[in-house]
Amino acid sequence: MPPTVVITGASAGIGRATARLYARRGADVVLIARGRAGLDAAAKEVEFLGGRALVQIADTADARQVEAAAEAAEQAFGAIDVWINSAFTSVFAPFDEITAEEYQRVTDVTYLGFVNGTRAALERMLPRDRGTIVQVGSALGERAIPLQSAYCGAKHAINGFTSSLRTELLHRGSNVRVTVAQMPAVNTPQFSWVLSRLPRHPSPVPPIYQPEVAARGVLHAADHPRRKQYYIGATTVATIWANRLAPALLDRYLARTAFDSQQTDRRPPTGRSNLFQPVDQPEGSDHGAHGIFDDSAHGRSWEAAVARHPAAAASALAVGVAATAKAALRRRGHAGTS
Repeated sequence: MPPTVVITGASAGIGRATARLYARRGADVVLIARGRAGLDAAAKEVEFLGGRALVQIADTADARQVEAAAEAAEQAFGAIDVWINSAFTSVFAPFDEITAEEYQRVTDVTYLGFVNGTRAALERMLPRDRGTIVQVGSALGERAIPLQSAYCGAKHAINGFTSSLRTELLHRGSNVRVTVAQMPAVNTPQFSWVLSRLPRHPSPVPPIYQPEVAARGVLHAADHPRRKQYYIGATTVATIWANRLAPALLDRYLARTAFDSQQTDRRPPTGRSNLFQPVDQPEGSDHGAHGIFDDSAHGRSWEAAVARHPAAAASALAVGVAATAKAALRRRGHAGTS
């Protein structure tokens, strides 16, 4: 039986790229987002690649809409095997330039949307004592940066919520698994439709990775959910460890550099943002998985590859160490006979 996979935020970015990978496995993929055009295009891709698709228009900030989508998923495809929370929104601006309504909206979608998705998944997984939930997190959930306080706060909240839930599942001896895939900067369309009050076009902090790198990390986390979290991209690892080892120094560094590094030389976006309404309505345009940074985005991540293939990486490391040791001994032997 093909697995049934639910993906929130499936119309674009990481969610869209993840749906494509599951489709290649022949999965039944339930696509949840607000925008009809992006969802319909994603559904066509899923079916072209070998999966079955179900489109569910829902605002993840609304628990009732998420619950209805989950019910429709099981009516169409049966028991949900994997639930992936990926939907989010954001505002790029200093804290004092973000209104209370905007701040709440980011929190409702980016944090409570994950809570709502997790609740809907658990209501179905717990009675069956099986299933996996993957939270698409961010390095910014461990190390906050300026100009994204609402998003960073929500991602921090996801980490705390998920850790609490994980201990509850362990306490009850449940076979339901929950894990977090912590993301680096990713080339998604959000930087062209995010609400921004910056003088220039917003940008992810380099280095930037393609959505396919993130999607492969999500699939690996879903396939191996016993680990608490996965770090996707070497910069995620570096950021998290730098914050743990020297947080005050990192504060000063980000205060100096992160304002400019989150902006390009381009003019700011002129279209409307997706904070309160999807950007593919009423225009009917599909934005796909990629943003505007293809020229500078990396399609591979050595750290993510190591995480997916630890045995092969260990073997390669052992071979390398052995070769180095052998070369060192050979040099020492030559030195002793000269």
